[in-house]
Amino acid sequence: MPSTSTSRPVISRSIQTRCVVIASALLSRPAHAGNREGQHISSARHDPTRGSDVTTPATISPTALHDRMQAEDLLVMQVTSPQVYAQAHLPGAVHVAPADLIGGEPPAVGRLPPRDALLALFRRVGLTADRTVVTCDDEGGGWAGRLAWTLDVIGHTDWRYLDGGMHAWAAAGLPFSDAPVEPIPSAIDFDLDPRPVAELKDVLEALDMPDTVIWDCRSAEEYAGLKRTAARNGHIPGAVHLDWLDLMDRERGLALAGNLEVRLAARGITRDRDVITHCQTHHRSGLTYMAARLLGFPRIRAYHGSWSEWGNRTDTPVER
Repeated sequence: MPSTSTSRPVISRSIQTRCVVIASALLSRPAHAGNREGQHISSARHDPTRGSDVTTPATISPTALHDRMQAEDLLVMQVTSPQVYAQAHLPGAVHVAPADLIGGEPPAVGRLPPRDALLALFRRVGLTADRTVVTCDDEGGGWAGRLAWTLDVIGHTDWRYLDGGMHAWAAAGLPFSDAPVEPIPSAIDFDLDPRPVAELKDVLEALDMPDTVIWDCRSAEEYAGLKRTAARNGHIPGAVHLDWLDLMDRERGLALAGNLEVRLAARGITRDRDVITHCQTHHRSGLTYMAARLLGFPRIRAYHGSWSEWGNRTDTPVER
């Protein structure tokens, strides 16, 4: 599993120990089966030159999600460690481990898994084309955003973000569970859509494109090259910086900050530009990708090789 920022907020022990076992009829029920006969997801995108020209997704509040938890067309996916999930998960939520969402080889460990691995994952959790996915995590949106990006890549753009994740759920006084959830496997099928994905060559080409902005969401120390995370340290030439932690409102259970679009515009990250976001392993940039999608940015991509790829090569330019 790739390393993550040591300053990231994590689910507190008080949340883990607050897990409440809801009525067994709800928690042990099989996930909605839907239409399991070999559904194939078709991309909703229209313009092949755009990264994510799709219907803008939305956030969902803890209370709104709680009111809909038994809806058969809803599938809640909680991206946490197996240990956290076993101790405390949203009632009825299926488990996705962070390791399920990464498939790269060192040094670029955060790259997208191959199609076969993603098919196995989404069939195991019971995804069908007719279900709305709610994505959440225990840290303020990094892994939830990585899942949202992965859903975009497989063409399943009908997703929502539980705003603030497990922190916001706990702040609302809502119950957790430690009861097992056994989803009914599906026969979902899909092809991978490359448009939300930025490769190394795409980032190199973007260096000469004034209409493209590269958003580095690592810490200020990493951006400046003061913290060693690769063979070479610094940032991609011309990249603008906004730390992923600055997207979280700590007064509202780590929900997305309310003035986010204004802060992005101040750094030249606007809807009329192509945006490529990255971090070290495309974990933290899961949140920045998702935030841009939620704001309706039509051309947002994530560089899944991120700095672990860029900074460990000898043929990529680096600024400090």
